[in-house]
Amino acid sequence: MTLKKIGFVGLGVMGRAMASNLMKAGFELTVSNRSKASAEALLASGAAWADSPAAVMRAADAVVTIVGYPRDVEQVYFGEKGLFAGFTPGKLVIDMTTSSPLLAAKIGARARELGGEALDAPVSGGDVGARDAKLTIMVGGPETAYKKAEPLFAAMGKEWKLQGAWGAGQHTKMANQIAIASNMMGVCEALAYARAAGLDPQSVLASISGGAAGSFSMSNLAPRMLKGDFKPGFYVKHFIKDMGIALDCAREMKLDLPGLELADKLYRRLADEGGENDGTQALYKLYAPERN
Repeated sequence: MTLKKIGFVGLGVMGRAMASNLMKAGFELTVSNRSKASAEALLASGAAWADSPAAVMRAADAVVTIVGYPRDVEQVYFGEKGLFAGFTPGKLVIDMTTSSPLLAAKIGARARELGGEALDAPVSGGDVGARDAKLTIMVGGPETAYKKAEPLFAAMGKEWKLQGAWGAGQHTKMANQIAIASNMMGVCEALAYARAAGLDPQSVLASISGGAAGSFSMSNLAPRMLKGDFKPGFYVKHFIKDMGIALDCAREMKLDLPGLELADKLYRRLADEGGENDGTQALYKLYAPERN
């Protein structure tokens, strides 16, 4: 079945842009969100509104979700008016929230019981990647569902890859977040060192961002740090959630991740000091108090 009518649940910083790109690619969109105000631009562009995830599911061939926390995913799928309340055989659900691998497997099993399919497909690329349809999409689930969903991934991302069975997308995203966590500490410490040494951090950044030290965080978030721009492309509170999931999974696998443990500790300190709704680049505040 060719997917034409798409539902979208979760219109936050990432979701609004992703939903907009699906519409630009020609898909018919029905949306739902806790706050209808977040959907106004999409509705003005021709999207339809539904009052619940169940209603979205009934209107669509496939539904994409990207919400905040695993508890939100649980409610969106299994709640009284959740997606599975409106699910019928042949339909597809794609959860793009960074969430629990175990919950992804639970969703996949329930979709199969109901005669449909499910994928877990968390993303990387932040607000810029979502806006520019250049997300990296990490997918878990059956290959048949993956093939069916590829036109949607093409509308939202630049790279997508099936990593394995249900939960494999989430585990891949955990690996992504682990790498980012330690890298973000390194970027902050490099800039703090440059400033303490009496150098121009902007000039230092220009020299090191194109070499072996280069990274997405170095090129895209370090300039924001130096400007004191801590607006969220990805919230600190959501990064803490992701690191918590990764640490829980690591403990289950009896794996020691000291770098991730330190990053988690620092970000929790940042949140305690009022930074939970900042972007992840706000970690720099702990190294450069004058930026607070």
